[in-house]
Amino acid sequence: MKKFLFCCLILLSTNLILAQASKKIIVEHSDFADVNQVEIPDAFLLTGNVRVNHDGVVLTCNKAYYFQKENYIKAFGNVQIVQGDTLFLNSRYAEYNGNVKQAFATGNAVMSSPDATLATDTINFNRNTQEVYYNTQGTITNKENTLNSKSGRYYVAQKKFQFLTAVTITNPTYVIKSNHLDYYSNSGHSYLFGPSTITSKANYIYTEKGFYDTKKNLAHFVKKSYIKYDDRVIKGDSLYYDRNREFASATRNVKITDSINRGIIKGHYAELYKKKDSVFVTKRAVAVNFVENDSVYIHGKKLMVTGKEGNRIIRAFNNVRFFKKDMSGKCDSIHSSSKTALTKMIGNPILWNGESQITGDVMHLIGNNTTQKLDSLKVLNNTFLVSKDTLGTGYNQVKGQNLYGKFEEGKLHDVDIVKNTEVIYYMRNDAKELIGINKNVSSKINLILEKNAIESITFFKQVDGDIYPEKDLPENARKLRGLVWRGDERVKSKDDIFPPEENEDNDKIAKATKADEAKKDVPMKIRKETLNYDKKKGKK
Repeated sequence: MKKFLFCCLILLSTNLILAQASKKIIVEHSDFADVNQVEIPDAFLLTGNVRVNHDGVVLTCNKAYYFQKENYIKAFGNVQIVQGDTLFLNSRYAEYNGNVKQAFATGNAVMSSPDATLATDTINFNRNTQEVYYNTQGTITNKENTLNSKSGRYYVAQKKFQFLTAVTITNPTYVIKSNHLDYYSNSGHSYLFGPSTITSKANYIYTEKGFYDTKKNLAHFVKKSYIKYDDRVIKGDSLYYDRNREFASATRNVKITDSINRGIIKGHYAELYKKKDSVFVTKRAVAVNFVENDSVYIHGKKLMVTGKEGNRIIRAFNNVRFFKKDMSGKCDSIHSSSKTALTKMIGNPILWNGESQITGDVMHLIGNNTTQKLDSLKVLNNTFLVSKDTLGTGYNQVKGQNLYGKFEEGKLHDVDIVKNTEVIYYMRNDAKELIGINKNVSSKINLILEKNAIESITFFKQVDGDIYPEKDLPENARKLRGLVWRGDERVKSKDDIFPPEENEDNDKIAKATKADEAKKDVPMKIRKETLNYDKKKGKK
């Protein structure tokens, strides 16, 4: 029974299609009509203000051959095919088949809709599917946008142009190029598939899957995408872009490269304001700067880079950590200025230089803009320099008010500690045997370091103290007041700059990214809600 009903439905559908196809072309007007069996057998010759109608489509021309049996017409001169108020097709010559409801127009063919105009040599129109297609060089004009391609297809009901070969959209502000693009003429929405570029004076954009709203100048890119400015390139799994505000945001696996300052910023969420020369990065954020053929890694929960070239400032907030070969540190926040070459470690700063631990209330790292090298270190108030004795269990300690150090080849070499200095130092001979424990006070101490280890100590003014045999100095006298050894907190590699909780978050992000990769072949659907969501993130 079900099979019988199914067959009936097929027969009914077929009969309906045949009934539609059997509708005849109606000649509504012609100044003259004639039959010439010699020149055009089986056809009516219509001339002068010809107007025919077929199932809601009106064709007008100067001259036509009407093949009544075939339900077919050939039209010449000022041909126009009109479908309601949705489509107008003009050409010098056209053919229309009433049985299959298809039109063919050539010779300066122009298709117009309420939103766009297509000009090309040859246009085909399938009324059954409501599709217009062409395979000759064509130009589409849609308000401020001009589209050029060698072939294309227009879906009348959706008001969508589709291009599966090279297409260019030219706007007064930018140029879009793609080999696969869907363009909606009413909304100005462009969907990009495969390698595509958007070029403007402001930037250069590359994507292999994306969306661009040509009216509002909003965009969203989701595959192998990046935005390139004069001095920066921003990449991410998902990019949002607002051309009017020159604002871009990136989500997951974000990488911002500063080509001029040789710096890189990474994270899982970033915002870039071009007009303000401002970059904000969070979620496993890290800034990588290249100094003296070495890389400095700076991490904070939030990173901000502001200012133009030559006056650029890097700020890192909340649980800041950094790592450089032979040097690392921690503090609450960092403020680094390229203009003054000054990096301030603010809030509970601690610095590890080789095996030495340095603490104080205020800590400044000072560079040299001429040599582009690290020049000096300044530690103010409650300075403490500590390192473990190389063989024993004790600690070499230097305490004072302020510390001033000089770098050579990127390593701390010459150190002065001034005001109320105190020292406990385990002295060993060349055979590494303990000679004694030096404990004294003075006005100033100078340390010379080689390979991040103390090579020599010089005491200045008001020196008071002695070298004690190990057995004569009790354990409770071998530590200066205020000593806190924090070796377990030391940042020993670039991976250590991330606290454990952020490593867990990164694992979750990696899993989410992998899940998205598994869905990468699913057609992209970008909704207004998505754009608004990203836009809200861009507001601070």
